[in-house]
Amino acid sequence: MAESNNILSIDTSPGKQPTDTLRVKITGTWKIGTEQISAEQVRQKIESNGAVKRVGFFTENLGDWDSSLLTFLMKISDYCTRQNIIFEKDGLPDGVKRLIGLATAVPERKGARKQATRDPFFSRIGDATLKLWQSTIELLSFIGEAFIATLRFLTGKASFRPSDLGLFIQQCGVDALPIVSLISFLVGLILAFVGAVQLAMFGAQIYVADLVGIAMLRVMGAIMAGIVMAGRTGAAFAAQLGTMQVNEEIDALKTMGVAPIEFLVLPRMLALVVMMPLLCIYADFMGILGGMIVGVGMLDIGLVQYLEQTRKALNLNHLFVGIFQAGVFGVLVALAGCLRGIQCGRSASAVGDAATSAVVTSIIAIIVATAIVTVACNVIGI
Repeated sequence: MAESNNILSIDTSPGKQPTDTLRVKITGTWKIGTEQISAEQVRQKIESNGAVKRVGFFTENLGDWDSSLLTFLMKISDYCTRQNIIFEKDGLPDGVKRLIGLATAVPERKGARKQATRDPFFSRIGDATLKLWQSTIELLSFIGEAFIATLRFLTGKASFRPSDLGLFIQQCGVDALPIVSLISFLVGLILAFVGAVQLAMFGAQIYVADLVGIAMLRVMGAIMAGIVMAGRTGAAFAAQLGTMQVNEEIDALKTMGVAPIEFLVLPRMLALVVMMPLLCIYADFMGILGGMIVGVGMLDIGLVQYLEQTRKALNLNHLFVGIFQAGVFGVLVALAGCLRGIQCGRSASAVGDAATSAVVTSIIAIIVATAIVTVACNVIGI
């Protein structure tokens, strides 16, 4: 048990002011459940003297001790740090000094503890504005670098491996056919079913073919293929580049004089731009097939009649609008995935955040681009 009558004393050694150093005497057993002095008592003693410049310890008669001693010492150390008081560890046992050194070797990460108070409203608005501005600058810089890399590709000066481009084309094309088939087929089936319920009220079931054909060719085929590729390929691009960022492989490329935009981003973007229009055409076909199953199976429309009605409803303008949108979506998905991967932090959790952010950014970009293209086509009259 700690002694209560000789715990705190003032060092009056020659050459020092009487109140220059506070010596804390620790004796006996220092374990949880025993009577001990508190860090608050030490703080009060320091404040009562006013001129204490350093705090030391006498532990010659210290017996068994546990984590309660370390907690006591760390509280005093933190207080001394805040008050610019020297915390002397020379009088402590070697084991205690090593544990204190281990506890203070790595400083606490900024923001690790949740702050009890929030920043002022205008401060948060300012921080959000600065982050938005910084993100905008990074986005424009990335788009500019990607555009320059594309120009270098067109002039035959881009540095990337053709085998990488072939691999990405396979991943973005053939490997994506099963999921694109399923989603597009179900979308066409749903459109036909919803349209049939309404058109049947007017005896105009035959126009289900028009509804499904125009919707799939003009908008839905490109949108569904784009969203599928955003969730499947865009996230994969972000995870791949994010992992390379964590492993410092991108830094290694820069050190060797290889432009990461040309070597990593360009082949991925080219692969999506090439394959997205083809996937859109395939999605259109699967959606029309799904609508045909509903029209022939539920509405008793003849197969030849349904196909003929679909042919009459469609024209090349619908097809070209859809293909154009698909190409735009390919660029957006590739840029969003690669941008988030390049911006990835240096931790494992940052890779998951980058993949999630890539999917969200891609879907938002697809919806905004669809709205812009739709309005533009309406103005032009296509």
